[in-house]
Amino acid sequence: MRDYYPLLVVGAILGTISTILIVAFSLVKDKKEAMGFDRKIKDGEIIRRLAKYAKPYWKNFVLVGFLMLSPLIIKHIEELVLLDFELKSLYIAVGVYASVLVLSLVSTYLQSIILQKTGQKIVSGLREDVFTHIESLSHAQLHATPVGKFVTRVANDTNAISHTFTSIVVQLAKNMVVVAGVLVAMFCLNYLLALMILCFVPFIVLFTIIFRKFTRKAFRREKDCTTDINTYLSEHLSGMKVIQIFSKENQKVATFEEKNNNLYKAAQEIIYVFGIFRPLIYLLSALATLCLFYVGSKGYIEGTEFMGQAISSGTIVAFYMYVSKFFNPIQSLAEQFHSLQSSFASAEKIFTILDMQPEIVDDPDAIELDEVKGEIEFKNVWFQYVPDTWVLKDVSFKIDAGQTVAFVGATGSGKTTILSLLCRNYEVQQGEILLDGININKIKVSSLRKHFGQMLQDVFLFSGTIRSNITLRDEEFTDEQIMDACRYVNADKLIDKLPKGLDEEVRERGNNFSAGQRQLLSFARTMIRKPEVMILDEATANIDTETEQLIQDSLEKMMSVGTMLIVAHRLSTIQHADNIIVLGDGEILEQGNHNDLLKNKGKYHSLYMLQYEKQRLEKGENLPLFTSCCPAWVQFVEKKYPELIPN
Repeated sequence: MRDYYPLLVVGAILGTISTILIVAFSLVKDKKEAMGFDRKIKDGEIIRRLAKYAKPYWKNFVLVGFLMLSPLIIKHIEELVLLDFELKSLYIAVGVYASVLVLSLVSTYLQSIILQKTGQKIVSGLREDVFTHIESLSHAQLHATPVGKFVTRVANDTNAISHTFTSIVVQLAKNMVVVAGVLVAMFCLNYLLALMILCFVPFIVLFTIIFRKFTRKAFRREKDCTTDINTYLSEHLSGMKVIQIFSKENQKVATFEEKNNNLYKAAQEIIYVFGIFRPLIYLLSALATLCLFYVGSKGYIEGTEFMGQAISSGTIVAFYMYVSKFFNPIQSLAEQFHSLQSSFASAEKIFTILDMQPEIVDDPDAIELDEVKGEIEFKNVWFQYVPDTWVLKDVSFKIDAGQTVAFVGATGSGKTTILSLLCRNYEVQQGEILLDGININKIKVSSLRKHFGQMLQDVFLFSGTIRSNITLRDEEFTDEQIMDACRYVNADKLIDKLPKGLDEEVRERGNNFSAGQRQLLSFARTMIRKPEVMILDEATANIDTETEQLIQDSLEKMMSVGTMLIVAHRLSTIQHADNIIVLGDGEILEQGNHNDLLKNKGKYHSLYMLQYEKQRLEKGENLPLFTSCCPAWVQFVEKKYPELIPN
């Protein structure tokens, strides 16, 4: 029994290490929710979903497997040739070796090319699916998720997955074949020694399972920190002008350093985890080799027995080589474990986005609309962005086809919300909205929005050219059609002054054009599609006087095209509307045309008089204060412009 004490010491060492790791894992497991340790998607589910993207390319992986194994087979043939080596067969042996070397090089090259191309195709398909899914999300979902998070998922996380298909999968299969082959050889040579070596396998499995938990937690934290820093950069690089205006560079740098430091700590945590895991796998290999040498070196080598089975020196040498070949692939897998866990963490983040269910979806029986007259009706519509805070309260109104209707009211009264609900950017909680007598929920979203032309206050232009921004890269429009639309909205005067005309470069967000110029281009972008219903949401709010005259002329033309809905703070721009709906606190206060509302001397009359007085005061004209105006305005004028008030 004393002869086996060293083996018991090895067992005690492994038992102690295992106990420490199990206790550490148990302590962390109790706090996993607080530490963000919980697994959102199981590994099996991740593998299954990734396999769907790899399935169309299974022939490529089979070919790579053949290319990977063929050099090993021919290497074995080479060894058989060299067993009967004679001096006269030297040239044959050299030729065989050279052939194996050339084949190995060619196979490795082809294997690398095929894997890289296949991996990129898989990742490209995954990236397209993520982007397409993001496009299907509602406005509420897009607003709730930072842009930097979406960018990280589409760009960074998909790239992290590519290594899984270009290296890890094939190497994993190769190493499993090698390990299985070595095990069979060891059992054929000496099954008792093979069983002794297999005693170390449970510890390999145990260490791998435990460290998989720790590495997944570390990689999740790293992905979160990467997302956080990308989000911060996306927002603050876009708002750099504001930062510079208020001289907040130092504060923003300090915040960035904090986020950068968090990412640094997360990366360090990964290094620490693998700094323990890799040496432990190597320790198992070293202990297995020591046990083999101890058993084989007891007394004389020849005739040594282990549990009643004789062991020769040749057996020891052969087993030493097998142990090396058995643990080398396992150590290689330990090295690849880093990349595998990184890929799984990224895949988990990506599938979390893909699992977001779009809030705005088509009904199974939704229809396509080929033609729209433009008759709109709201019936008892209630809506809230957050629970228990109603933005619209039992709103009902009807707009006849071809009418121009304006919505006015204070900020937060629900004007823009009405337009968003009409386009199904959000869903109503109660009531219904009808278009040509059809509930908009029964119309396909793409078909519904195709008949609307939206012109917003904050015009977004994409990097590219004026042509690409007007057509949105839709090749069905000719240059003549583009210029016709531009002439209709007076944007042709802008384009004619540009050196390259329609091919003039548009920088990011159109920052090389003024607000008025961007607005004219957005009008052309809308009119070229000839929508039946046009929506203008504060489209003339931040425009200079000269451009405003061009836009007013454009608006008068567009009013004759179809139904037009206008949200405007400048009441002078909506005096010719067929109907003006005045909103307050989510309810309709009054409605009618401009003259009727002035005669009623209600909320619209007060708003109009306030703007009228303000315009005259800005021109420096004396005027009597209208008694219908609010007392706060009277006090403001008395304090700000006392010299203009008549005695």
